Amino acid sequence: MAERNLYSIPNILSLTRLALVPVLVVLAYFAEPEGFLVVLAVSLLSDVFDGYLARKLNLVSELGAKLDSWADMLTYGCMILGIYWIWPQIFAQQLWFLVAATLSFILPVLYAFNKFGEYPSYHTLGAKTAAVLMAPAFYLLTLMGADLFFNAVIIFHIIVAFEELAITSVLTQPRSNVRSIFSLVGNSKLAK
Repeated sequence: MAERNLYSIPNILSLTRLALVPVLVVLAYFAEPEGFLVVLAVSLLSDVFDGYLARKLNLVSELGAKLDSWADMLTYGCMILGIYWIWPQIFAQQLWFLVAATLSFILPVLYAFNKFGEYPSYHTLGAKTAAVLMAPAFYLLTLMGADLFFNAVIIFHIIVAFEELAITSVLTQPRSNVRSIFSLVGNSKLAK
């Protein structure tokens, strides 16, 4: 069964995103903006489709949620590396927002690791919305220097991080695919 789940279409898309991480790192390191942006677009589009297909084809699984979360974290890390190596002037201008973005990804993960010993895969509505907004924000920032939208999306990511911290605080055991903190509060059965 686990083998069948590993090779489902949504999981293959998440595995593809994981395989694209080293490609993004190399393209960023060698300052290849066009290649970086194209490969990143492929990765971000596959992120949209893996969750959609998992739900549509009734292939939602714990493994799929974990693969998707790891691919998200590493892809966002590549985006920050890309700004650092390819667009250093933007990196310098956006340093504090990038630090805030990094912390908004790392702190909820560390807290969940500390509490449950595993990577959280909540996939909240807020996290999904933030992920959808991050792609255009990143492209507008790197291609047009439009930083206001990017900054707003980072602030939204910070709010999402607080929600994930709250979810970890409420849960008594690890769970994936939690719609929001509000789906847990007041329902002690859901928090377990």
